[in-house]
Amino acid sequence: MGIFSRFADIINSNVSALLDKAEDPEKMIRLIIQEMEDTLVEVRSNLVKAIADKKELSRRIEYVEDQVGDWQSKATLALTKQREDLARAALMEKQKVTDIHKTLLDEQLLVNENIDKLKTEIDKLESKITETRAKQQALMIRAKTAVNRKDVNQQLNSRKTRETMAKFEQFSRRIDELEAEADIHLDSQSSRNLEQEFMELQVEDEIENELQKLKQQLSEKESK
Repeated sequence: MGIFSRFADIINSNVSALLDKAEDPEKMIRLIIQEMEDTLVEVRSNLVKAIADKKELSRRIEYVEDQVGDWQSKATLALTKQREDLARAALMEKQKVTDIHKTLLDEQLLVNENIDKLKTEIDKLESKITETRAKQQALMIRAKTAVNRKDVNQQLNSRKTRETMAKFEQFSRRIDELEAEADIHLDSQSSRNLEQEFMELQVEDEIENELQKLKQQLSEKESK
């Protein structure tokens, strides 16, 4: 059983609503497009037949019009020959052919209307197919994006990725420790330099004291 029951169903259909209800949207949209394309082939085939019918009617109309003119000429000829009976008979045949001509013109009018209707249906159906193909393309992009996101999530949550991230964290932590050790070493070096300066000051102070003592002792000796 087809998705659509008639041509009007296709034209008036809400493809998005059909896809929302479908268990497998990708499969559903393929079926929709296939049915639309099958319908388009059928409508085009009907158009070809209608155009062929129009050409055949045109030939028949042209033939009947020739007959109308021919019977008219025969009626005129009969009158010129004083054959009123033949003229009357010719006019009767002309009337029959004229009636046929009128019927053919009515058929031609219906065929032309049918051709116009079929062309309109084809335009609508082609537009609907284009619209549905665009939805199919968008659906495929969404499906591909979803698959890619799923693959990325799986990769991010994989054991190998976790191990790699753990190694990176360890490496980052080691760098932090090295930087901290360098900072501590620098602080320690600064502290030692400061202590060295104070020690040098103390040594200088002691030497100065010793020097003053020696000077005082020498001065005392000289005074004695």
